[in-house]
This record gives sequence, structure tokens and C-alpha cells, in this order.
Amino acid sequence: MAEHVSKLRQPLVPEDRTYKQMSEDVLDTLERKPTKAWLIGFSVSALFLTIGMLVIVYQVSTGIGVWGLNKTIGWSWDITNFVFWVGIGHAGTLISAILLIFRQRWRTAINRAAEAMTIFAVACAGLFPLIHMGRPWLAYFVFPYPNTLGSLWVNFKSPLLWDVFAISTYLTVSLVFWYMGLLPDLASVRDRTKSKLRKAIYGAFALGWDGSTRTWHHFEVLSLILAGLATPLVLSVHTIVSFDFATSVIPGWHTTIFPPYFVAGAIFSGFGMVLTLLIITRKVMNWENYITVGHVEAMCKVIILTGTMVGLAYGTEFFIAWYSGNPYERYAFINRAFGPYWWAYWTMISCNVISPQFFWFKKLRRNMTFVFIITIFVNIGMWFERFVIITTSLHRDFLPSSWAMYSPTWVEIWTFIGTFGLFFTLFFLFIRFLPGIAIAEVKSVKRYGQKNEEPVNVIA
Repeated sequence: MAEHVSKLRQPLVPEDRTYKQMSEDVLDTLERKPTKAWLIGFSVSALFLTIGMLVIVYQVSTGIGVWGLNKTIGWSWDITNFVFWVGIGHAGTLISAILLIFRQRWRTAINRAAEAMTIFAVACAGLFPLIHMGRPWLAYFVFPYPNTLGSLWVNFKSPLLWDVFAISTYLTVSLVFWYMGLLPDLASVRDRTKSKLRKAIYGAFALGWDGSTRTWHHFEVLSLILAGLATPLVLSVHTIVSFDFATSVIPGWHTTIFPPYFVAGAIFSGFGMVLTLLIITRKVMNWENYITVGHVEAMCKVIILTGTMVGLAYGTEFFIAWYSGNPYERYAFINRAFGPYWWAYWTMISCNVISPQFFWFKKLRRNMTFVFIITIFVNIGMWFERFVIITTSLHRDFLPSSWAMYSPTWVEIWTFIGTFGLFFTLFFLFIRFLPGIAIAEVKSVKRYGQKNEEPVNVIA
């Protein structure tokens, strides 16, 4: 008979923070005047958003002929950006749903911001297919609704229609999941504020939350149900996006590895963006006690895993292209690495395969400046991945007489910058008017890993 007492885990919340201090640290920021850093960041984001919206109005009124597309390259910058933003949204659902199901307590401090980023990223992604339609006011045609147009109906065999179903479902579930998680903290703001107007607004959105045992029970049951609905969406959404390419006959696209490859890449890029924003937010909002080095380190480990999976996919693509004996497939991948767009391919490899390997070293995973720099490289690399897949597979097709090069116009560039303006504007508004940390959930894990936690006794 031997008794083993588990080693102390690293605390998720410092022991010196009381429950009252935890509420004040997060919720009082909603009562104070905005800081200079917030005002500068919001102003810059709003400026880029405004320019982006003006450019969108210009191209919709003029036509998408203002883009740099040609008869050979019918997809490029716009679809690259669409897939990029959809991928960014994957981390939020994974952190919220899958880690909740597996009872990973470290998710509690970062899930709120990650869920918000999911919604903002999907909003940015949705702009590009709308613009690509050329007539966005007819966007409702993609939905299978009863109509008087005779035989005109949506094509259920098209992966582009599957995108509509998958992403609209993903957005709906993510939005409900995010809002339901806000309820306890909205009620806390309602009870703390002295302004009658704010009390009425937050009270209305809190949906009558009273904090009773019954209310908490229903809340936890609903959270698990939504997590169960959202978990398959993490896998299905980017799988269906990959079908836009994998179900075609274009060399470089027609491959069965795309679904798992795209899902791993989406989680990889999503965690990169979450880390990029949270490292800044924890500093600006003085949330170092809640978004700790331990949280950052845990997310870095996910980046190592998914980055390695993406690197394996790159190598597998090249091997299968060679092993298949298909000359068109072989040429497509040789052209990616050594053709006119070689610089984009090797930027992708450097950022997505090489840079995450530094996270094998614990000292580097816990260095905030270094992690921030690597996450910027991850975001750049994942954008180039989508660009390489789309453009290099199209610009040299089966007929050399139709080969063409692509370069974006100022309209496309500013539209993309405008989506960053939209994303960051929404994020700044979120941390200004809503609790950026799920403080009710963080309180529930305060004792986890601290000295006064009950030791675990295992009789062997």
C-alpha cells in the first residue's frame, strides 16, 4: 500500500486574487473611460473599415472587372481571403466546444475572446462570396426557398451550396454559444452598474438571469448541448470548404487529403490569430493574472501539433503527385515550388512548417515577444497557403496558350485591408462594452492548482 499525492499544478489564477478583485479587474473596465490605446486602435480600425466599405461600394457599382482576374484565373485574391477568414474562425469553436467537452480548465480565460473572434472572422469571410457574385442583392438565390421562378432551383450537387449551409450553420451555433456564455457576466454588470440606462440594457440582454442553482444547472446543460452541436462543425465546415477544390478536376486540387489538411490548417491559423490578439489584449487591459503564460504555452503546443500536421500534408501532396505518375499533377507541384510563384510557396513553407518548430523549446513558448512574432508569421504563412493552392493551380492549366499571371489590383488589396478593419473594429467594440473574459467560469477554476486545493490520493 502506497499513497501518492499529486504534484501541485500551475495555478490558473494567482492565489492573491479574491473573487471580488476578479470581478473588478474584468468588469470595471466597462465602467471606466476608454484608454488612449483603445481610442487609437479603434480609430485606426474604423478608418480602414471605412475605406474598405467605400471600395466595396465602388466595385459593386462598377463590376468585378476592377479585379485582376483573367480568363485563366477566375479565382484568386477573393477566394484566398474567404478561406483565410473562415480558417481564423476555427479556434474559437475548438476552444469553446471541444475543450469544454474534455474538461480542459485552461480554456476558461480565453474562450470568450476566441468565440467573439470566430463570429467576427466569419462576418469578414462572408463579404467575399457576396462581392464575387457580382450582384450581391440577389444573394438570397443561394437559399432553397419556395419561389415562382419555375424550374430555377439551387444546385444541391455543388460544394459552393454546401458552403452556404455549413457556414450559416456554423455562424448560428457559434453566435448562440457565445451569447449564452455571456449571460452570467451580463447579469453581473447589470447588478454592479449605477447607471439606470446601462442597468436596463444589460438587464434586457441578461434574459432575467438570477444566479440560482436551477439557472446554473440549465446553463451547464445548454453549454454541453451546444458544445456537442459545435464539435462536428469544427470538422465539417473547413472540410466542406475544401470540397470547393477537391471535387474539381484541376491538378493540385483534385486530392483526397484536402479535408483533414484544411481542418488542421484552419485550427493552426485560428490559434495563431487568437494568440496574436490575446498577447496584446492581456497587456493593454492588464489581464496578465487571467490570460497567463501557461495559457499561451498551452496554445503554442496546439500550434506545434497542427503545424506539424500541415507540414506532413505538404510532403504528402508532393509524394502522391510523384507516385501517381500523372504528368499534370507532377507539373502542378513542381510549378508551385519552382515556377513564377516560387516566392509565395517558400514563404508558406518557412512560416507554416519551420517557424512553429521553435515552440518545442519551453523557454521560447513562454517568451511573449517571441510567441507574438511567430504568430504573425503563422498568419502570413496561412494566407500564402491559400494563395498558392488557388493561384498556382490555375495560372498554368492544360493549354500553354492560355497560361497567364495574376496580380491583385488596388481594389482587391484595399478590400482585404477593409476586412481587417471590420474585424478589429468589432473586436475593439467587444472588449469595450462586453466582458472580454468569462469571469464566472474563471472563478470556478480559481482553486485549481493552488496550495489549498484538496490533494488527490491514489492507493496503489
